[in-house]
Amino acid sequence: LRVQNKKLYLATFAAVLGPLSFGFVLGYSSPVIPELRKISDPKLRMDSSQASWFGSVVTLGAAAGGILGGYLVDKVGRKLSLMLCSIPYVFGYIVIISAQNVWMLYFGRTLTGLASGITSLVVPVYISEVSHPKVRGMLGSCVQLMVVTGILGAYIAGVTLKWRWLAVLCSFPSCIMLLFMSFMPETPRFLLNRSKRSEAIASLRFLRGPHVDHEWECRQIEAGVQEEGLNPSEFKNPSIYRPLLIGVALMFFQQVTGINAVMFYAETIFEDANVKDSRMASVVVGSIQVCFTAVAALTIDKTGRKVLLYISGIIMALSTALFGLYFKMVLSNRNNSSNPDTWFTLNSASPGTESGISWLAVVSLGLFVAGFALGWGPVPWLLISEIFPLKARGILSGACVLTNWVMAFLVTKEFHDFIGFLTSSGTFWLFSAFCCLNITFTAFYVPETKGRTLEQIEAYFRRS
Repeated sequence: LRVQNKKLYLATFAAVLGPLSFGFVLGYSSPVIPELRKISDPKLRMDSSQASWFGSVVTLGAAAGGILGGYLVDKVGRKLSLMLCSIPYVFGYIVIISAQNVWMLYFGRTLTGLASGITSLVVPVYISEVSHPKVRGMLGSCVQLMVVTGILGAYIAGVTLKWRWLAVLCSFPSCIMLLFMSFMPETPRFLLNRSKRSEAIASLRFLRGPHVDHEWECRQIEAGVQEEGLNPSEFKNPSIYRPLLIGVALMFFQQVTGINAVMFYAETIFEDANVKDSRMASVVVGSIQVCFTAVAALTIDKTGRKVLLYISGIIMALSTALFGLYFKMVLSNRNNSSNPDTWFTLNSASPGTESGISWLAVVSLGLFVAGFALGWGPVPWLLISEIFPLKARGILSGACVLTNWVMAFLVTKEFHDFIGFLTSSGTFWLFSAFCCLNITFTAFYVPETKGRTLEQIEAYFRRS
């Protein structure tokens, strides 16, 4: 068992260096945007609109990466897909480091976004297929744990490093992933789906150790492996369309909580909320996210997926409602919130109002991030790696990742416009309403996958 755990954890660690890189990409914009808005070079200096594009263009690259990843994961395998995605990561950062104008920054961000999209699809699939049911939830949750660790790493490094040196640092995890993954096995399920039985046995021997009945597990997987290829007519089959609809809805609801808008602009939010040290406030928020994602990873195989989604949804609904209340109390003239040069116009707040209740902004945002980290951060990614049948896993996961990143782009890019149209308070109350919808959706449509093998989950949807 010790050998099994060590090897399995080693394979998981190699894979989650991808989500760590992904986290650095997401966190990079928060400390960098304020710096680029004040930089002396006119070719690189950004106005409010350009800053919003710098934050959100990465999601367009990730949406394309979701489509590409869905193709790669089925054609070349889980392992090689992960190794290939390190190329756009590194090249994207090289473009950013050598940027001479804003368009080069956009291009570099798009490339890192492309790699992030591939990563966000392939890593959960890889981990779910190499894990056994008792630890699959914990190891699958490590994907989101490493994402938020990367975000926090970018926040902390951003306190001391200038934007070019921060880009150099952010390129390291993907290089290490390329090195480590070259020594890891392909997943047994993919190998059996390609009729490579001896290689699948060797993979199981690496992942489970020498003292486990590899033949028995191999036969269990083979019983669930179907012929390669997905006929379009099969989308009428409940075992295909039901998990697809659930997965797409999970990705939609994850993004309409507003999490990526908040994390992209965490530092800007604190600046505009007149919190004195906005960079350190962002670090505190990132630390909260890491801690509560770790709690989710350690408890998910005991509590189950749905319980964490319920708790998470309730906390987020309450915290976003409180954040809306904060802005409602602080803004003395809501008409000013349509000013195109700011996301939050708190400079017009009544004298002394903000200083008395600024703690409410920090507490509300901290609660929101903690709530998201407990459930709606890690669980949707885990579930989409569990509920799809093997032969359709690439294309269905691609559809979900595409949905996630298109919604992330829309929410992140239009955040500025939401503020102008609905005011700051109205925008956060809208996020709160979506959090309530999340809870309802979980209750009626999300299946519990705790303790089931991937083959048992697939059989559940076939029976339905």
